[in-house]
Amino acid sequence: MTYKILLLPGDGIGPEIVAEAEKLLLAAGDKFGLDFSFTRGLIGGSAIDASGVPLPDETVALARAADAVLLGAVGGEKWDRGPAHLRPERGLLGIRKALGLYANLRPALLFPQLVGASTLKSDVVAGLDIVIIRELTGGIYFGEPRGVETLTDGTRIGCNTMVYTEAEIERIGRTGFDIARRRGRRLCSVDKANVLETSQLWREVMVRIAADYPDVELSHMYVDNAAMQLVRAPKQFDVVVTENLFGDILSDCAAMLTGSIGMLPSASLNETGFGLYEPVHGSAPDIAGQQKANPLATLLSVAMLLRYTLGEAAAADAVEQAVASVLQQGLRTGDIALPGERVLGTAQMGDAVVAALRGGV
Repeated sequence: MTYKILLLPGDGIGPEIVAEAEKLLLAAGDKFGLDFSFTRGLIGGSAIDASGVPLPDETVALARAADAVLLGAVGGEKWDRGPAHLRPERGLLGIRKALGLYANLRPALLFPQLVGASTLKSDVVAGLDIVIIRELTGGIYFGEPRGVETLTDGTRIGCNTMVYTEAEIERIGRTGFDIARRRGRRLCSVDKANVLETSQLWREVMVRIAADYPDVELSHMYVDNAAMQLVRAPKQFDVVVTENLFGDILSDCAAMLTGSIGMLPSASLNETGFGLYEPVHGSAPDIAGQQKANPLATLLSVAMLLRYTLGEAAAADAVEQAVASVLQQGLRTGDIALPGERVLGTAQMGDAVVAALRGGV
């Protein structure tokens, strides 16, 4: 069987990190007898430049024909002044909606070799291993009405609508319970039920479906407290489930617990298990083309792709072990290097992980 992978390099450092991911997938294929075929598509600013829109219909068609999608990053100052519907980020939102990618899994795992790279004290973050599950196709990012308008007196107002159906909440909630059941059996649901009606419904649904998971301990936390607790005592969490906006913010906060946002992969899944995989970080246009980007979040996204969509657990384990091996060897990119440590470029780090994988480490 040949696995069909759509590569969407995107903007900024996207092409550099996706190139390393492609090398790693081919190496994993050689080692585990897997065949991959690759197609490429446009999304974000590169798509705007080529076709005038951030998500061409051809890209959506290519994604639907693929077994999985691997995305680099989108965005950059070059496109920030265009109309809202022509911003690169609209391409990312659009493909999530088009493919029904409602569940965003963002693990925050601190490799023991990088304890010193975190800005928090080592006793606070050592051994950190949490997963934040973000609802991805609802909430304020997609709600209507939205937009900016001018009132009769000349005052301009902006409007965004946070809206969730009971079914949307139950769907992501059950995803959270299912993943918690495979881990430490603890699920924290994050909301703002003291202020928001959408959060009140969210909490009601989570309490209702918890009856179907008596082996999982459900707790609730307001989002502002959750942000504080992530930097105060992050290891109290195992699995966190929350809505779109809150998940966006909290997962980026969790990224820094691991030493660098360049270390965090993510998976966005639909109901069939089809997934789009991408690093949590952005396009970093200020270092694009300079071989300074950390590819490890993208390479760990490859491991998630192998595990969650393709079902190739042995290959996924080997990729993760290869990343751990290069860190154990003291190999670092600039974002995770301590003073005096040798710094590798993007392709050098990718080559090191491939070598560790091929060596069976």
